[in-house]
Amino acid sequence: MSTLEEHIDISVPVDKAWDCLHRAEVYPRFVNGVRGARSAGERRTHLDLDAAGPTQELEVEIVDREMENVMTWQTRSGPDLAGTFSLLPIDREHTRLQARFEYDPGTIKETFGGPKGFAQAVAIERSVRSDLEHFKELVETEATRR
Repeated sequence: MSTLEEHIDISVPVDKAWDCLHRAEVYPRFVNGVRGARSAGERRTHLDLDAAGPTQELEVEIVDREMENVMTWQTRSGPDLAGTFSLLPIDREHTRLQARFEYDPGTIKETFGGPKGFAQAVAIERSVRSDLEHFKELVETEATRR
């Protein structure tokens, strides 16, 4: 299993970032490859992914440690993927989002296609970094509208 960790600082309070992170319907706006997303129960989210070949569906189980502002997730169908989002207050108006992504490189290649080895690791890192940048843009834009 490989692990990727990234973080980004966001100019919103923790509660605004937390709320956005828990709205499955906005995932396609910031997660590369997610075509559709919806809640599928209290702790489940259904994702439609555009991957190599036909659209794939994933069920993801989400577990919150709300007092710590930590969301963990694990796929329950499709490829074995897992991760954690931790929200850390910097001050009253700024939050650090730390993301941890756990994956098997062979499974990623099999499921989503793409390069092998180091090139694949770099591609995954770029994708996660891009998703975090898009999340930052989304949550900051929404905060200025309210």
